[in-house]
Amino acid sequence: MTEFLIGVVAVLAVLGLFQIFFLRGPDLRAFDGPVGQRHGVDRPPSAEHGALVSSLGGISVALKSVPRRQHLAWLRGYMDTAFPLDDPSVRIIPADAGGVPGEWVLAPNADPERRLLYIHGGAWTMGSPTSHRRLTAKFSEVADAAVLAIDYRLMPEHPRMAGIEDCRTAWRWMTDHGPEGAAPARAMFVAGDSAGGNLTLSLIAWLRDQGLRAPDAAVALSPATDATLGSPSLKGNLETDPMLGPLFKALARIPRTVLLWGGWAQNRRRPCHPVVSPVFGDLSGLPPVLVQASEAEMLFDDARRYVNKAVAAGSPATLQTWPHMVHVWQLFHPDLPEGREALREIGAFLRARP
Repeated sequence: MTEFLIGVVAVLAVLGLFQIFFLRGPDLRAFDGPVGQRHGVDRPPSAEHGALVSSLGGISVALKSVPRRQHLAWLRGYMDTAFPLDDPSVRIIPADAGGVPGEWVLAPNADPERRLLYIHGGAWTMGSPTSHRRLTAKFSEVADAAVLAIDYRLMPEHPRMAGIEDCRTAWRWMTDHGPEGAAPARAMFVAGDSAGGNLTLSLIAWLRDQGLRAPDAAVALSPATDATLGSPSLKGNLETDPMLGPLFKALARIPRTVLLWGGWAQNRRRPCHPVVSPVFGDLSGLPPVLVQASEAEMLFDDARRYVNKAVAAGSPATLQTWPHMVHVWQLFHPDLPEGREALREIGAFLRARP
């Protein structure tokens, strides 16, 4: 019996060490400060933001009446109809980006030689070019660029790497294809929100490593950068994040060890592998990167740690933060003053690179 207990303890010790050194990755606490460029700290959130927060509670209420096995389908449908584009001056042109479906989104001022690849968010499981047209149209306007929004493959129907490969394929295609056909690009950008921000930051590191054309600049909105779930704000901001908090509160009760093993099995990559956790990669030699995040959201420390590590590695990365805002508040820009303010900052950042 004693030998059996010793064996069990030894196995548990090995598994614990394996988790610490193989799944969790290096300690990132050295990159917890500074915060970055803070906006809106001298004023309370707008009344429009308060109304938005109140409306988000309806999502959780509606989900309670939907069978659990239908949650994903319901959320996908909700995302595709919640943010309609009401501007008839914006042109939408279907595109096949080297086998990756998508669409060109062109504001009236869009220069077809300035191109921006937009990678939508949605926890790698939902979202589409349709769900983000309101935002991609605004990116086209503020960047004076033609936006290529891609419909990359989603989980769980496809493995995580399938979506990553779609982003790489679309970028290579966009270098010499525009909305008017085959033509070289004068300036190229990439942007994404949440899971799309993760894919954006993964893509720019891969382009550097492959020696391929790098973007002139990249933008990540509220990006997920650490799949090891090590960011303090994941729990610290659980109650202050009105969008992600209610959706992921149940996950917060599951031991991190279980989530790490599950993530490894699901993604077929270690949670700390840079392809799924950009913050653990080499962040030197990157193009200019602008990251925006809310100080109240669960992914705040994912954003802060990524930018601080990139700056320490010598890359031109900038973090802009707003207090109180919901996750990816830029999506609500037609009604939200803080969303319009954030997009003006993005426009100035992108237009500075002709």
